[in-house]
Amino acid sequence: MKYPIGIQSFEQLREDEYIYVDKTDLIYDMVKNGKIYFLSRPRRFGKSLLVSTLKNYFLGRKELFCRLAIESLETEWNKYPVFHIDFNGDDFNMPGTLELKIEGLIATWEKEYGRNDANHTFGSRFANVLKKAHEKHGRRCVVLVDEYDKPILDVLDTGLKVEVAGQERLLEERNCKFLIANRHYFRLESSGL
Repeated sequence: MKYPIGIQSFEQLREDEYIYVDKTDLIYDMVKNGKIYFLSRPRRFGKSLLVSTLKNYFLGRKELFCRLAIESLETEWNKYPVFHIDFNGDDFNMPGTLELKIEGLIATWEKEYGRNDANHTFGSRFANVLKKAHEKHGRRCVVLVDEYDKPILDVLDTGLKVEVAGQERLLEERNCKFLIANRHYFRLESSGL
């Protein structure tokens, strides 16, 4: 028996035949009966594995769900455009890291779906990517955000400062304001497509 200690990849877990407690019937119910979820559970409680499982489900990777409860529940296995934003693995102690992370993700997606030069903010650029992906695939977009709080927790109570508009501010405040200012693009725009 192989125990999946520290494994957050559903694909790796299934392909390498680790033990998996099957709760895919609950995932199916969550997907079919809901729209937007915010999951807040303690560290090491399976949130990243759940996000990885959802990603593979929405990518239509039926082969990974063989012999699991969802296999008998899902009949269509549609493929959706999935946008996975994972803040894990980045060190947000350096000013500008959060903005560079978002810029990198959006720029990558713009290479695939095109860029509208009239859009200059992160939010409007991301909304344009979602619109283009929806038009290309004819399906709603799925936005999955993992480790959403890491840009704040990394710098919380560190006293690290950054200059914003000529004034010195705490980096935790800057990262928090950035995420709040762009939250509606990750939530409302994506749910409408």
